[in-house]
Amino acid sequence: MDENCIFCKIISGEIPSELIYKDDVCVAFNDISPQAPTHILVIPREHFASLNEAKDGHKEILGHLMLKTAAIAEEKGIADQGYRVVINTNENGGQTVFHLHIHLLGGRQFIFPPG
Repeated sequence: MDENCIFCKIISGEIPSELIYKDDVCVAFNDISPQAPTHILVIPREHFASLNEAKDGHKEILGHLMLKTAAIAEEKGIADQGYRVVINTNENGGQTVFHLHIHLLGGRQFIFPPG
C-alpha cells in the first residue's frame, strides 16, 4: 500500500467510489472520467506502479485481473458486442495514476489504431 496513491485510498475505503466488484485480489469501480458508456477500472489490491514493475510473482494477480475483467464485461452486457481492455504504462503510454490498472471500455464502437 502506498499512502500517497489515490487507488490505494480507494481500496482502503478512504476515498469513496462506485464499486462494481471486489475480492481478496482486486477491486473494480467506475472511472470518474469515462471515455465510453462503460468505463470500469480493475486494479490489484497490491500496489505496483505499472506493468513495468510486474514480476514472475505477479502472474497469478495479472491472470486474475484479466479473467475478472472478462467476467465484468459479461455481467455488464458488453461481452457479445465487444469491448476494449487497456493497460497504460508510464507517461507516453497515457498512464496518469501510477498503480497498475486495467481499463475496461465498452458500449460503443472503437477504432484502431487508438490515439
